[in-house]
Amino acid sequence: MRKPELRLVITFHTTSEAMAWERACRDEEIPGRLIPVPRQISADCGLSWSMPVDGRERVLAVTAAAGLRCQSLGEFVI
Repeated sequence: MRKPELRLVITFHTTSEAMAWERACRDEEIPGRLIPVPRQISADCGLSWSMPVDGRERVLAVTAAAGLRCQSLGEFVI
């Protein structure tokens, strides 16, 4: 089992938004992965993107340039 750590967690309205976000991050080599939405929060599609908190500005710039949206984002220990 992994040790809990502070992560940036981004949620989405739809599964297609989550998949597009993942594709954009992979194309730009932004570290992270899709995970089930943590119990502490809720989201419409049940998927969230988890990544190191220090990449917040970069991921927001890349996804904004690609025209992608998210439901919410926050820092959580997961």
